[in-house]
Amino acid sequence: MAAQETRKGVLYGLFAYTMWGCFPLYFALFEGVAAWEVVAHRVIWSCVFLAVIITFLKRWQPVRAALSQPARLGFVLGCAVFIAVNWGVYIYAVETRQVLQASLGYFLTPLVNVGLGMLVLKERISRLQTLAVVLAGIAILYQLVLLGVVPWITLTLAFSFGTYGLLRKQVPLDGLSGLFVETLLLLPVALLTLVVVGYVGTSHFSEGASMTLLLMSSGIITAIPLLAFAGAARRLRLSTVGFLMYINPTIQFLIALVVFNEPLSAEKLASFMMIWVALGLYSWSAWAGRSKPAPV
Repeated sequence: MAAQETRKGVLYGLFAYTMWGCFPLYFALFEGVAAWEVVAHRVIWSCVFLAVIITFLKRWQPVRAALSQPARLGFVLGCAVFIAVNWGVYIYAVETRQVLQASLGYFLTPLVNVGLGMLVLKERISRLQTLAVVLAGIAILYQLVLLGVVPWITLTLAFSFGTYGLLRKQVPLDGLSGLFVETLLLLPVALLTLVVVGYVGTSHFSEGASMTLLLMSSGIITAIPLLAFAGAARRLRLSTVGFLMYINPTIQFLIALVVFNEPLSAEKLASFMMIWVALGLYSWSAWAGRSKPAPV
């Protein structure tokens, strides 16, 4: 029975991370639509779809409990802001065909999580993990010095999602309820955004049935991999989920090269290779220390 549940968990995880990895193909369909308008629709239709799912699963109790204590919603609001920034920059990266930088950002995220845990939560990390974080920093400096540009998409995606994860640890809500409350807090801003674009005549929502349906589908596309991920997280060890996580940026990396034909210079490849080595060190450290007792 346990083996069967583990297989289910692996399948759920593969589905979630593969779907997230294929997101560039989906968001490329919004060419010509401003990233912030897509984010506004993503917030609105996510709220609608998640409300339907929560009703079907009868999971309103934790949502009501969270909303009944507005003074404790500070961390949730922080989560909402950082996830909105992450969504917006990611969609912009896809629309401007900078998916390589986006994939590097998600490769970098686990190492940012380690660094934030060390700096903010004062967590103790191993020497290998410290080396991995330092090597990732060198990779970013390498791009800055040799390419002469700040890889702001990579850094924004990595740090916005890393900070989101840091704040999310302080929120006593499951993934489904948490995402619903986060998007609910963003809903007034999203609605105001669409009112403004409608008023100035730049809205894309009613320019055709296909675009209308595409914008509405963003809510479903947001929620489905989250539900699959929740199913995986319940059935698998954290270390297994962590290894599956690399599927997402790997698929994005391949899509950038094969589908979008983004150029990969020797400098960029060297930066990627340093990040991959850093991830290898981090993964080995996490795997080797999985059965060791926590320090007291």
